[in-house]
Amino acid sequence: MQPWSRVGLLATLAVMACEAPRAPQDRGTATASTFGPAQAAAIEDSVLAFADTVARGVSQRGPAAWRAYLADSPAFFMASEGQLVFANSAAASRGIEGLRRSIARIELTWGDGMRVDPLAPGLAVLATPYREVRIDRAGRRIEEVGYFTGLAEHRAGGWQLRDAHWSVAASPSLVP
Repeated sequence: MQPWSRVGLLATLAVMACEAPRAPQDRGTATASTFGPAQAAAIEDSVLAFADTVARGVSQRGPAAWRAYLADSPAFFMASEGQLVFANSAAASRGIEGLRRSIARIELTWGDGMRVDPLAPGLAVLATPYREVRIDRAGRRIEEVGYFTGLAEHRAGGWQLRDAHWSVAASPSLVP
């Protein structure tokens, strides 16, 4: 490296070192500044309405309703309890068909504290506590509470979940 090149490099590094470090921004603030607070609020309202539609649809039509709310895309996946449940949309369709044969009724209710994080136009994270009551074909009742997170993507037909994760709240196990 030529001596004058070293001087230029050192000067550039010195200027960069003198710049004030940039503080990490809150996601909501950064997102709102990226596309404006009005658009962020519109995305949030739209995703909240979608979430209401999901809970109502699944509760009224049973497990088959899930197919309309999950993206029919190779990018789709769903995890639960630390396991990949559906690796893609085709696996989700097969799983939903199995649920239709075993579950007679579902009541899905989202809990208080639902959060929507608008990431970009047409893309947001949905996070919320949930309560689900399932009645199987034999009449057994299973109640479950937990937390749901999903990446909602606005597609030609409206919002769908591109990715999803369910965590069931369980009693802590004793450690000897």
